[in-house]
Amino acid sequence: MNLPKIPLGRWIEFLESWLTDHFGPFFGAIKAVIAAMVGSIETALTALPALVLIVLITALAYWIGRWRIALFAFIGLLLIDNLGFWELSMQSLALVLTASILSIVIGVPIGILCARHTLLQNIVTPVLDFMQTMPAFVYLLPAVSFFSLGVVPGVIASIIFAIPPTIRLTNLGIRQVPEELVEAADAFGSTPAQKLVKLQLPIAMPTIMAGVNQTIMLSLSMVVISSMIGAQGVGAYVYRAVTQAKTGVGFEAGIAIVIMAILLDRLTQNVFKKKKSN
Repeated sequence: MNLPKIPLGRWIEFLESWLTDHFGPFFGAIKAVIAAMVGSIETALTALPALVLIVLITALAYWIGRWRIALFAFIGLLLIDNLGFWELSMQSLALVLTASILSIVIGVPIGILCARHTLLQNIVTPVLDFMQTMPAFVYLLPAVSFFSLGVVPGVIASIIFAIPPTIRLTNLGIRQVPEELVEAADAFGSTPAQKLVKLQLPIAMPTIMAGVNQTIMLSLSMVVISSMIGAQGVGAYVYRAVTQAKTGVGFEAGIAIVIMAILLDRLTQNVFKKKKSN
């Protein structure tokens, strides 16, 4: 079949140019806010000596979880410091935390709205499917066009890649609240806000926390990819090791990322368990 090719790529490039020309100040404001967030978190993480912060994180891990998590945090973070990746790891952690916080702040309200409006859910679901199946590298192209090189496009790409689980599982958790309880709340004259805060969110919290956990893990998985567009941190060492075929350096940097991933995963999994037990 000799059908003419649909100029989809040309349309996308035209839309990208149009957005850049007409919304430049808007993208500049977003860049300033995200850069300030990353800088503030990185400053907070690097203000204290490494050993002091390791002790504080270990104490937090013991308070949230069990002594095994605290022991892993202490040994793992000491290993990161010993390998010389402490400052780089804090840079990566600042990127991950910024992307995760913004994903949660944006994703949870969207999930709540999807739970309340089936039409909105039907519109959002295909968009989320697209966001999750599109290769993460593709997000880097428009991010660089709108925000130039550096950590900000890395955060933007991480948000796009990591936000779907928070939206999906917030929506799912609220929809799984028993209808009998919702009807009882309505019968007692609860307002929609009261019903959401005092009934639906507490019951849906385990499911929402599972989405938050997945969002954090997906944000961390973007650390290496973000290094391709100028984001600093451990990911830059991994990328450099790949391009220079330095297996040892790549393995050491990879270990640092794995330790952060396991620690963040265990901490976020145990946050709600501790609240529930209390």
